[in-house]
Amino acid sequence: MKIEHCGDSALLVRPGGDSAWQAVQNLADALTGSDVTDLVATYDSLLVTFDCARVRHDELAARIRELDLEKAYTPPVSRLFEIPVVYDGPDLADVALELGLSEDEVVRLHSGTDWVVRFLGAPAGAPMLDGSPFPARVSRRPSPRTSVPAGSVAVSGTQAVIYPVVSPGGWRLLGRTPLKLVDTSRDPMVPYRPGDRFRFVPVSGALP
Repeated sequence: MKIEHCGDSALLVRPGGDSAWQAVQNLADALTGSDVTDLVATYDSLLVTFDCARVRHDELAARIRELDLEKAYTPPVSRLFEIPVVYDGPDLADVALELGLSEDEVVRLHSGTDWVVRFLGAPAGAPMLDGSPFPARVSRRPSPRTSVPAGSVAVSGTQAVIYPVVSPGGWRLLGRTPLKLVDTSRDPMVPYRPGDRFRFVPVSGALP
């Protein structure tokens, strides 16, 4: 495990190993106390911000090293969410060309596997998914779009995502879903969590 200082009130923790995302979730669940002010998780690291008037870097780092992060991360229930998708994204043809597949094959592969939520990303709890069935990585667009519609279903590298709100983005857009992922009046504001699975279901017809 690597722990780096980030300014006067943050640590960046990198558990390492093939199951780093599980260790990140374990650490996020285990870190409590009024001296920890925020946690920002990624696939393989966790940024821990803290109140530097209450705790020092070395004190918090020592607490983190004492935690058992190697145990398997098991959410209470790994739930399956079926996501209806109209596969008419503006990058579908380019992704098919890059992978040497037909557009139908891209859709069949993308919708034929259960993608796993590894963490909630930006913006607004975006589900960061892995489990790509594609034969190769998918490149990002040469230049990102300044505005990607909410509900856009996208891929990049070996990952997938649904844009929960309108935002800039450089991932390749395969389609769109009518589902509303984010409800800011709800706690938590998204219904899924790390460990849950998404299955994309092709649908046809116009979406609102």
